[in-house]
Amino acid sequence: MLYLVGLGLGDAQDITVKGLEAVRRCRRVYLEAYTSVLTVGKEALEEFYGKELILADREMVEQEADSLLKEADVCDVAFLVVGDPFGATTHSDLVLRAVKLGIPYKVIHNASIMNAVGCCGLQLYNFGETVSIVFWTDTWKPESFFDKIEKNRQNGMHTLCLLDIKVKEQSLENLMKGRKIYEPPRYMSVNQAAEQLLAIIQNRRLQGEKPEITENTICVGLARVGALDEKIASGTLQQMSTVELGAPLHSLIVTGTMHPLELEMLKLFSVDSSSFENNACQRTT
Repeated sequence: MLYLVGLGLGDAQDITVKGLEAVRRCRRVYLEAYTSVLTVGKEALEEFYGKELILADREMVEQEADSLLKEADVCDVAFLVVGDPFGATTHSDLVLRAVKLGIPYKVIHNASIMNAVGCCGLQLYNFGETVSIVFWTDTWKPESFFDKIEKNRQNGMHTLCLLDIKVKEQSLENLMKGRKIYEPPRYMSVNQAAEQLLAIIQNRRLQGEKPEITENTICVGLARVGALDEKIASGTLQQMSTVELGAPLHSLIVTGTMHPLELEMLKLFSVDSSSFENNACQRTT
C-alpha cells in the first residue's frame, strides 16, 4: 500500500492519529521537501514518529518516482506532504503511477493553507481562484496572476495568493554546465509579493488602464499559519509592502466584497485601524 499522508501546517504533532498509525507501520517513509515547509526540522519529525525519513526532493518525485514506489506492492510505503496531499500542490502523478503498477493507495487528509486561511475571518466560500505569485527576475516578470486576482475581485471574491518557494534550485550557469550546485533556499515574503503587485499596478496605469486593485485595496498578510508564532496583519496593499511578519512561510489575501462580519474580524488584525475607515476602495455587502 502507498499512503499519502498530510502533516498539517505546524509541527510534528499536527499529523492525525490515523496518519501517525500509518507512518509507524510503513517500511519506508518519504518526506516531500520542496513545495512547503513545517516549523520544525526532519529530526523532530523522526523523533515523534519513531521512523527514519527519506527526503524526497522535486527531482526524486518527478524523475525517480518508480524508485519511490519500489516494493510498495509488497510492503507499506508512506509519502508525507506538508498540509494536505491534495491541497495547494496535488500529487496526482504519484497516484496515477501507483495505479498503473497495480499498487493500492490511501490518502490521509489534514489541514492545509487552502482552508486554514479562514483564521483571518474571511469566509472560505467567498474565495475565488487561488493564484501563485512567483519571484520575478531581471528578464522574467509575468503578470498573469494579477489578471486572475482582478477577475476574482470583479466577481466580489477574495484571492488567496500562494507565495513562491525556491528550494534546491540551480543557477542558469550551473544548470547549463550540468553542475549539481544549488542556490540557497528562498521563500517569498508578503512584502515582496505586495511590491510586485504594486509594480504591476503602476505598469497598468502607464498603459492607460484603471486597475481593479489599487494601493488602497484591503489585503491580509499571513505567516506561519497553524504554528505557535502565527502572525496575521490586515491593511492596504501599500501597508503590506512594509509590514513585518517574520520567518516563512507567508501567504497574501487580496480581498473582494466583504460581509460586515468579515470586516469586523479583519479589524482585529489591522496594521492601522484608519486604513479601514478611510479606505475608499473598501467593499461591503
